[in-house]
Amino acid sequence: MVCTLALGLASCATPQNTAGTSATVVNDPFEDVNRVIFDVNLALDKVIVRPFASLYGELPGGIKDSIRNFLRNLKTPVILANNLLQGDIQGASDTVGRFLTNTIIGLGGLFDVANGNGKGIAYRPEDFGQTLGVWGTSEGPYLMLPILGPSNLRDTVGMVPDYFMDPITWWGINSDKDLPTVIAIGRRVLETVDTRSRNMKQLEDLEATSLDFYATIRSLYHQQRENMIRNGDEAEGAPIPSVNFEIDEDDDGKAKAALVQ
Repeated sequence: MVCTLALGLASCATPQNTAGTSATVVNDPFEDVNRVIFDVNLALDKVIVRPFASLYGELPGGIKDSIRNFLRNLKTPVILANNLLQGDIQGASDTVGRFLTNTIIGLGGLFDVANGNGKGIAYRPEDFGQTLGVWGTSEGPYLMLPILGPSNLRDTVGMVPDYFMDPITWWGINSDKDLPTVIAIGRRVLETVDTRSRNMKQLEDLEATSLDFYATIRSLYHQQRENMIRNGDEAEGAPIPSVNFEIDEDDDGKAKAALVQ
């Protein structure tokens, strides 16, 4: 796996520095180590991920959208499990409805028929880190994970249940073949490249205008995760440097963000 840095900013918005306020809202006792890991992740992104993302970006938009739709459809079991654990019955109903509609009518998830032109059932990811937040668990210290990017103690712990909620994980455990592993790795790589490609310019602009890029990322991650836990109107949020986050687009194909700067 390689690191991806993907930040979606509101269309026409100017990236602003948030370094001055991030320290007051994020607990970062391991900042010195986190900054070193952040620099390594940035280097990996520039040397490995960005070149592949640039090539991927040359694909026709319809093909890229179909890839993203298919990857989202594969996440349905994990999202549904977390809907139920959060007691979100409406969310669970929407998740099942999206899956059935997109699988049957959308040719196995290649087309997001459920959402149509943005007026249907929108994609809303859920993970166990969000579930812990709904249950009242504090986020704990901020962590910059090697390769995976920004996180916190709560979200890092949440990765483990999500891993075991994924049917592909159990397929691999109960199979003596390499195919499940290849599929799991391929899915994660595609998610990384797709998300990075969709945020190429936004990330470059943010890095160029931030007085402290690390602190800006830290602040945005904290705000985005809080918004996702609350299931805000823009619950999907602006993806932050991590392979686990994605963006959505408005009807004009412009990136939207959950954060108001």
